[in-house]
Amino acid sequence: MTLQSLPLAGKRALVTGAARGIGAAIALKLAEHGADVAITYSKSAEKAEALTAEMRALGRNAVAIEADAASPEASVAAVERTVAALGGLNILVNNAGVLVAGPFADLSLEEMDLQLNVNVRGVFVTTQAALKHIPNGGRIVTIGSNAGLAVPFPGIAVYAATKSAMESFTRGLARELGPRDITVNLVRPGPIDTDMNPADGTLAAAILPHLSIARYGKPREVADAVAFLAGPGAAYVTGSGILVDGGISA
Repeated sequence: MTLQSLPLAGKRALVTGAARGIGAAIALKLAEHGADVAITYSKSAEKAEALTAEMRALGRNAVAIEADAASPEASVAAVERTVAALGGLNILVNNAGVLVAGPFADLSLEEMDLQLNVNVRGVFVTTQAALKHIPNGGRIVTIGSNAGLAVPFPGIAVYAATKSAMESFTRGLARELGPRDITVNLVRPGPIDTDMNPADGTLAAAILPHLSIARYGKPREVADAVAFLAGPGAAYVTGSGILVDGGISA
């Protein structure tokens, strides 16, 4: 298959929080579909560089940018560095996120602020900065959560609230950007086997009984949904979302 025949050939993408887990799978999938890709990371520098090397091996332009998603200044700077490195920006994937699980009564203000600043404010700031560069026909995909629709077990009240905010933000922004043919959508993962929520982690015992498909999902299964929404086949899909949750929301 030639580069020109790939669905995202000639597109430039930014995936936030993509050194590992779901973000890394998304970045690699977009590169496999032909896009040049920038990723941000905050701690996993070696993994970020390894991922960009893997994408370059596919013949893509790829760059890793250190940026704390909780910092508005770093988020804006990451967008500007992406545009400078790739020559533009067509696709934004708001993937960076954080989960602090535990009884609400025990959460510290710092733990609540962290989730709000990364999962909500970080998305707002990054998206606003990106819209200065995304042309008509662009794509914005945010990684939400099945917990933004329903909360099947205790201990994630604040996290669920941040993901619920993404539901309204996606619908509202889709209304604003429709005249420019920029689509705005969510992908809502359920239990995905990552460092944040491993299949053998402390939450697994509470989660597994609620799944229709009795296993944790794989990061690449989320990446497939993002690639669809970022591609030409989803040009008439906006203000919507895809559940990738093994039926936990059924």
